[in-house]
Amino acid sequence: MGWPGRGKSNGNNAAMVRQTDQTFDNMAKLVITIDGPAGVGKSTVAKGLACRLGFAFLDTGAMYRAVTLAAMRKKADLNSPERLVAILSECDFRFTPADGGTQVSIDGVDVTEDIRLPEVTANVRHIASVAGLRAQLVQMQRNFASTQPGIVTEGRDQGTVAFPDAGFKFFLTADPAQRARRRCDELTAKGVDADYARVHEDIEQRDLSDRSRSAGPLTPAQDAVTIDATSISAEDAVAEMLSYIEGES
Repeated sequence: MGWPGRGKSNGNNAAMVRQTDQTFDNMAKLVITIDGPAGVGKSTVAKGLACRLGFAFLDTGAMYRAVTLAAMRKKADLNSPERLVAILSECDFRFTPADGGTQVSIDGVDVTEDIRLPEVTANVRHIASVAGLRAQLVQMQRNFASTQPGIVTEGRDQGTVAFPDAGFKFFLTADPAQRARRRCDELTAKGVDADYARVHEDIEQRDLSDRSRSAGPLTPAQDAVTIDATSISAEDAVAEMLSYIEGES
């Protein structure tokens, strides 16, 4: 399984990168986690923050979506934990950096766009609730982090389960209606028909599933900084995180 590489920083942010490197020169690794519910913009914010800091970006959501798509294409029983865990060894999943994001392939076929389809989104909860599968993916995430001098990772349990000792933890939240509108806009921009009512319902169902599952439930880490992104842009959220990191440095 392949993994994303380091992000890029521009000249305007070189000073910030140097400051961050100097501040944490006594730490072997620096991990920044961003957790939050579906459709809140975690990936966009995480990619932006990783780019500003010159860190690697770890898109854990793409991992779960890829396994979901593979299971659906194999017509696997989504209610069978054993069958879903087996999907990991049956398929060749690869995640590689591309245009500031992550290109996803399954058995050599590019599925970067396919994993964002509404039907995949609606079924991710089945994959996310399987403890055995989550444990394997979490270990893969940790293995990746051990190879990087700095990463920004996003998901549901990054600050609570995957990286409980992360240097900085953020929890991104937003009103469900706003999240549904943003998700619809994203799908429409990709030429996918999006029904707001269905998207809103899917988001509420995913919220309930994420918060109530026993393995890696969606909940803010006790030491996480919560940012309400209902009425702010992704750029504003990144700026707020950078401000906090600089203030704590």
